[in-house]
Formats: sequence, C-alpha cells, structure tokens
Amino acid sequence: MYNRATGTSSGAQGSVSVNIPAENVDKTLPDVVPDKGSALWNRVHLGTDALTMENFHPFKSQAGLMTRAAREVGRVLAERRARRVMFIAVLNVLCTLVLFVWCRTTRSMALLAYTYLTVFDIFCLITCLISIWVSIQKPTSAFAFGYERFEVLAVFTSTTLAQLAQLFVVKESIERLLHHHDVHTGRLLVGTAFGFAVHFVSTYFVTNKAFQHVSEASSSSWLQEHVADMSRSLCSVIPGLSSLLLPRINPLPLIAVAGALALFITDMLIEINNYFRADTFAAISIAIMTVGTMFPMSVYSGRILLQTTPSHIIGQLDKCLREASTLDGVLEFRNEHFWTVSFGTLAGSLHVRIRRDANEQMVLAHVSNRLSNLVTVLTIHIFKDDWTRASLSASNYASRQPYTSTPAKTGLDPTVPTINPFQSLPPLAPNLSTITPIGSPAGPSLHQPGSSTSRLYSSGINAAPSHMPAGTTGGRIPLRSYQPTNLFGASSGTGQKSSTELGHR
Repeated sequence: MYNRATGTSSGAQGSVSVNIPAENVDKTLPDVVPDKGSALWNRVHLGTDALTMENFHPFKSQAGLMTRAAREVGRVLAERRARRVMFIAVLNVLCTLVLFVWCRTTRSMALLAYTYLTVFDIFCLITCLISIWVSIQKPTSAFAFGYERFEVLAVFTSTTLAQLAQLFVVKESIERLLHHHDVHTGRLLVGTAFGFAVHFVSTYFVTNKAFQHVSEASSSSWLQEHVADMSRSLCSVIPGLSSLLLPRINPLPLIAVAGALALFITDMLIEINNYFRADTFAAISIAIMTVGTMFPMSVYSGRILLQTTPSHIIGQLDKCLREASTLDGVLEFRNEHFWTVSFGTLAGSLHVRIRRDANEQMVLAHVSNRLSNLVTVLTIHIFKDDWTRASLSASNYASRQPYTSTPAKTGLDPTVPTINPFQSLPPLAPNLSTITPIGSPAGPSLHQPGSSTSRLYSSGINAAPSHMPAGTTGGRIPLRSYQPTNLFGASSGTGQKSSTELGHR
C-alpha cells in the first residue's frame, strides 16, 4: 500500500522506496485508486507482472571478477614459458623467506638491504608474466591500443617499490648509528652468496623483455657511468670482454655485484676489528646504489605513462614532417601529437590540409609512408582546403567596404567616375534577338550624354532596333567590327576585333 506522506509502497514481497518529492505527489499519482485484485493493483502493490523485483546481490560482481581473473591466469599458465617463470617465481619467494630469517638472526641491515633485491626480482617475474598475458590479448573497444600499458605500469610499480624499501633501510640505518647493535657474522657471507645466486637466476634464466628494454632505453645511472670508465680501460687490455662490458653493463647484475662486494668488505671488517658500524654504512651504500639504479628506470616508465614524446625521436619526427610537407597537394599540418603507448610503440595523430584538387588517397599513402618508420599506430585526418567567396549584391555594396587585402584609399577625385566590379548587369530578355555593342556608331556609349549603364543592351522581336535601317528584321545578325572603348568610354585605339556572330540563346 502506498503512503503519500513517506513516498513508499509496501507489498507482500517487501518495500520499495520511490522518493517522490512532496510537491510532485499530486502530479505523479492518479486520484483514481485501482480496485484490489486488478492488474494495475497487483503491479503497484504486489510487484507482479512486468515490475517484478529481484533480490540484490552485492558480491555478485566481485565473484565474477575473481572468476575472470582465474580464467586469465589459466590462459597465461597454458604457455610453456609462463610455467617456467612461475616456477622460478615460487622458488624466489621461498629463498626470500629464508633470507629474511637469516637477516633476523644475524641482525645485519646490509643483508636486509641486499635481500630487498630478491623482493625486487619477484616483482620482475610478475612483470614478465604480465608481458606474456599482454602478448595473448587483443585490443578491445575499452583499450583500443591494447594492454601494453599494463606492462609499463608494472615496471614503474616495481622500481618505485624497490626505492621505497631502500628508503626504509636508510631510516633504520640512521637509527643504528645512534644506538649500537652487534652483528653476528655466522651466516653473513652465506646469505650474501645465496642472495647473489637467486638474483642471477632471476635475471639471466628468464627473458624479461620489459626490463631489458627499460635498462637499454633509460639513461645511465651514476654507478654505470663510473663502471663504464673502468670497463673501457679493461677492454683495451682484454678485447674479448667488449661484448659483455660495453657500451654499458646491465644495471641489475651490476647492483648485485656491488652489493655483494660491500657485504664481503663488511664481513672482513667485523671479523678483524669488530667494527660493527661497517654493516650500517654498507646498508646505506647499498640503498643509495639501488635508488640510483632504479630512479632512471622509474623516470623512463613514468614518462611513458604521462604520454610524452621521447626526446630522442623529436628530431626524427620533425625531419619526417618536413619531408611530408613538400609532397604535392599538402598545404599544412595541424594538431600534430605523438606519444609513446608502450615500450617501443609510438602512436600519433595529425590533421593534413590539402588542395581542393588533390587526391586524398594519394596524400594519405605518401604521409603514412613517411611516418611509418617511426610511428607504429598513426591516425591521419585529411581535409580539403575549404574557402568561400563572400557574395555581395549591388544594393548593399555601397554601404560596406570591399573585401580587399589593402586598406581603402581616401581623397579620390570626385570627377573621375568609379566602376563597381560587383554590380550585376540587367538580365537578358527571354527572347533576346539583337545586341547592340557598346561604342558602335549607332549604339549608346558611356561617354555620350543621356546614356547610362542601364541601356547597355536593346532587344526586340522581329523588329528593327533604333540604330538599324528601316526594314531590317531581327534574328541572327552579324556584328560589324567595332572600336573597343576603355572603362571611361574613350576609344583606346588599339586594334579591332574580328566579326563574330551571336545567335539567340
């Protein structure tokens, strides 16, 4: 039953809130109350017929999401390489747990900072699985460019979390400097060797295309630049190491070697001199080296997420656009926008204005050919040059200035007659038979008194005009040669035109 005060309708199967404003109640509900048991009464009060209410399931969408996630994981694990990556990831998780236990027993902050590299390896393996999932997906209406940006987001997340973990290590190390703590070196070198082996297995036994591209395309870290100088000197002595050390070393194995070297020096200092603060300094150094290595990769992937144009491609794009602008029919480029969709995939869009007589398909093919080497996904919108001439009539021309590229001149001689180029001539008669040219001996002229521009033509039907001899009939007549006049009615005196015949149109 409906309550007009509260705006609710209650029936046998529950209550439904209508929320009708008080001022609209009389306008919404009819004054006629339906009979009990009728179809309208059942529809309003019992919720039957077409308005049957269903139960609300708040967790139905979440169950569907979990089902879809499990289905996608099954599709990824169907790939052989994905199963290999999953096996190494599970092994890495178990080894990381063992290393965390050893960090607790040795109370070493340097070993903890080094263990966070294995945590970073777990995120790298997850990124590899995401890359495999992206490779088997197809573009949809929601993701027109595909799912490659998930791969970029995974790299950005992994590098950012690694830096945050090292900042936590720096904070704990500063507290260690203020409060003295002993370090047990029993498993320090063992944990170092174990973590080094796990890191190298995760780096070299798995083909991670995302991190390989980022490590090659991103800028060099300060650690790579310092090692590159030593690598050049070493390769000058041993040329066989050029393929491994030049042009620059992979930053991930480099940080593992540098961290292991710091732990080895720490163990020696503690064993020889009981210098426990060496562990704290080693932890800070490993954290700084890790942040310095991960920061360029985070910047590179972050710029891709911001849809920026790579700096090393801007010059090549400008050159291609200049070459494409010289094509026949191309007038200009507008709204050029190029951005990076994913690693190695550049997208772009531009508008091309062409001449009215140019071939759209030919211009489209030429511009696409010029930019296809750089831009993988290219959208080109071609439109022809659209210009309209303003139509001015003789009636309103005197009240406005003409559309010219130069300003109107003032102070003209009033005695010189002016010619209106936009003034329309009087229409020809439907049965025009004869035409009297301007400047003929018997015809009107602009310089004769009493003549005007409205008397340029005279016409008649089977009747002789005023300037022809009596008895001459209309029809097709020859036009004798005449002396042309200039715009002011004076004879120019230059040549004579040949006779022509003008028939009835």
